[in-house]
Amino acid sequence: MKQRLVILGGGESGVGTAILGMNKGFEVFVSDFGNIKEKYKKVLENNKIAFEDGGHTSALILNADVVMKSPGIPDEASIVKQIKAGGISVISEIEFASAFTDATVVGITGSNGKTTTATLTFELLKEELNVALGGNIGKSFAEQVSEEKYNNFVLELSSFQLDGIKDFAPHIAVLTNLSPDHLDRYEYDYDKYIASKFRITMNQTEEDYFIYDADDEEITKWMSVHEIKAKKLPFSLKQKFDEGAYIKDNQIVITINNTHFTMSIAALGLKGQHNVKNAMAATTVATLLKIRKATIRESLENFQGVEHRLEKVVKIGNVLYVNDSKATNVNATYYALDSMTSPTVWIVGGVDKGNNYEDLLPLVNEKVKAIICLGVDNQKIISQFGNVVDMMVEASSMAEAVKVAYKLSERNDTVLLSPACASFDLFENYEDRGRQFKEAVRNL
Repeated sequence: MKQRLVILGGGESGVGTAILGMNKGFEVFVSDFGNIKEKYKKVLENNKIAFEDGGHTSALILNADVVMKSPGIPDEASIVKQIKAGGISVISEIEFASAFTDATVVGITGSNGKTTTATLTFELLKEELNVALGGNIGKSFAEQVSEEKYNNFVLELSSFQLDGIKDFAPHIAVLTNLSPDHLDRYEYDYDKYIASKFRITMNQTEEDYFIYDADDEEITKWMSVHEIKAKKLPFSLKQKFDEGAYIKDNQIVITINNTHFTMSIAALGLKGQHNVKNAMAATTVATLLKIRKATIRESLENFQGVEHRLEKVVKIGNVLYVNDSKATNVNATYYALDSMTSPTVWIVGGVDKGNNYEDLLPLVNEKVKAIICLGVDNQKIISQFGNVVDMMVEASSMAEAVKVAYKLSERNDTVLLSPACASFDLFENYEDRGRQFKEAVRNL
């Protein structure tokens, strides 16, 4: 008899898992509490996969052998509680798909920088390896596994995806950094969030590799009391290692298995100290996978970054507009504000995930001339920064926020969208928020 695979969530990961499940002989059913987008409905219909949206039918879900839960659905959801109470296994797309591939997997997680690091790693590898990019970015990992044409995967992994793994073990795991994020999903307990990130290492063996930021106190603290079996490769701006990545004379130096790679920081296409670290992590992966030095160097020189991460949109009246919609937590916005070199009109706000804005106060005081709050509930931001800047305005749409920013900015200023919050109050996701910003700027 066929095993029954029930998928909660009819988005990218859900539909990809449905296709893989069908190809592997499962009886598949997709259930979404909200509305499934038309493009995904068409895929399900074309593949004759049963689905429902606008609610969950318990009788069609609680008879599952295994349930794949999309990462956006919290464990506290009523249907998830019912599934677990019935003793049914609940896993993530990453767990389900990884069982059906023998490809080499590079898993990249962290509070910030994981999209940039994953994309850069993919760019470094794709010239010489048959590799796909997936996970929390781009096309579904499961759907790409079902295509059976890739020997390597680079996966950006969120803590929510890692919460749903049991046996998943990347050959190379990368942890870019740690800072408080998504605490609303972890009972406002930072330690639970950190433990979730470190799940990326839990099934690794001595044959695998763990690449991590040795300057990050939370990472090194956690590692001092927990065993990690994989071979450890640190990267750092402050320390030197026999094996790992470090800085010497303004050069990135990487030493692994008697392989030695150096490159001037000035030659990197990506600018900023945090991006030096992202480059170190990606280059360490590429060196492990024996990519030629010339290929690595050329890719590092040419890579300009990812959409929605400190993306320079356009200059209007000598005012630069920067799209940093991917900054969904305080630490990401800290990097953004720290990189500003001109008076800044800052667009901030959205769904607060337990944010503590205190760390931003010195930067706001030094660099920000006006704040535009873009969210349904801006009270926390107003109370934190109301006495720090001369001008604070609330906006109810991106178009309004950009028009206000245009009026408040002067020649040589920067208008920065760096929300420090999730986007789900006014937007579909951070990409939608970033694209609306760019569209509104271009309409000025």
